[in-house]
Amino acid sequence: VEKDWSFLDFEDGGLKGKIERIISGGNLKKTSKVLVSYGSEGFIDEVVSAWGFEFLVHVHDSLMILASVKEKYDEIKCWQGEVVNIPDKWSDFDAVYLYFLPGIPLQLDQLLAALATRCSPGARVVISYPGGKSGVEELKERFPDVVLWSLPDRTRLLQAAAKYSFQLVEFVDEPQFYLSVLTLNAA
Repeated sequence: VEKDWSFLDFEDGGLKGKIERIISGGNLKKTSKVLVSYGSEGFIDEVVSAWGFEFLVHVHDSLMILASVKEKYDEIKCWQGEVVNIPDKWSDFDAVYLYFLPGIPLQLDQLLAALATRCSPGARVVISYPGGKSGVEELKERFPDVVLWSLPDRTRLLQAAAKYSFQLVEFVDEPQFYLSVLTLNAA
């Protein structure tokens, strides 16, 4: 059953600065291998506009969102399902954007365990939502079948990151903006 993900699309020009800040958290280079999980079509547009791409994988539950992205950018690899199930041939990502973590039907520990094996040393994992925790809580009430979790607080994030060799390098938890950037230790 196709769920309604339209709430992730951003029309408000005021969000553009937040999206740019999220994208910059990935520290992208022209040759970066990038994974975007549960990104909106607008977020993918901004990534392509800001960075272009050599190798980008978009993971989402929605066939409609993936089809829209594929129609615009045929070179983007699209995968319906979960990050933990993407083909190994696409691995060794340099940047991972978990654009809407509360919609991913996996616990934070499961995600970080899987990403630790699919990222290159020094890779960045960017967990974000431009509407912040308060925006997620509002969406959770309106879309309980889509918004499954809340965004992790700093303590929870530090605990999970340490288990899987990630280090927290940036954390912003404002009422209307959430951003955390983790790097995978080289060891």
